Amino acid sequence: MKIHDVEGFPNPTRIRIALAEKRVTDQVQFIPVDVMAGEHRSDDFRARNPDATVPCLELDDGTHISQCNAITEYIDAAFDGPSLTGNAPKERAQISMMNMRAENGLLNAVGTYFHHATDGLGSDLETYQCAEWGNKQKEVASQTMTYLDSVLAENDYLAGEHFSIADITAFAGLAFADFAKVEVPETMTNLQAWRARVASRPSIVGLTETTS
Repeated sequence: MKIHDVEGFPNPTRIRIALAEKRVTDQVQFIPVDVMAGEHRSDDFRARNPDATVPCLELDDGTHISQCNAITEYIDAAFDGPSLTGNAPKERAQISMMNMRAENGLLNAVGTYFHHATDGLGSDLETYQCAEWGNKQKEVASQTMTYLDSVLAENDYLAGEHFSIADITAFAGLAFADFAKVEVPETMTNLQAWRARVASRPSIVGLTETTS
């Protein structure tokens, strides 16, 4: 297996955490993509992933899989260990629901703000910007943080008692918020306590150590 990605970017980080949770990071070859030079938009990369995004999973038979949720589904099913996407139908549905809320309402919302209402990755890569839309999504991110804080008042993790892909997505979303200077209020004590607990997981501590 190969993962085409950029170390430290939010979505690649989600996949690296998932791999670490399944304890199979050493079974994957990481292929760096020079996003700042526009490599992800090259014809060669688009042949692998027409979305022109990272990460992209390349299997031994030449199959390419993009989109974080699809990649995590593959990783979760292909390797042993506690499931990140759930087992029973109800559990799978709840995890999927919370993952989409964290992805759309937090991580993607922060990403839209970053790419549209700030300098983002620079004028060479940010070829279209709409500041009004970006700032609106910043509001969405803040509202989602409030919602997640309320969920965590009743649950240890976002989809219940067990750590899941939803927690990975939200954790990456908050890290992106820090980078984009979107405030994560200290008054959200449930969210802050959950974040500290997740940050102490071996999968994330190990990831931090390799990138520091």
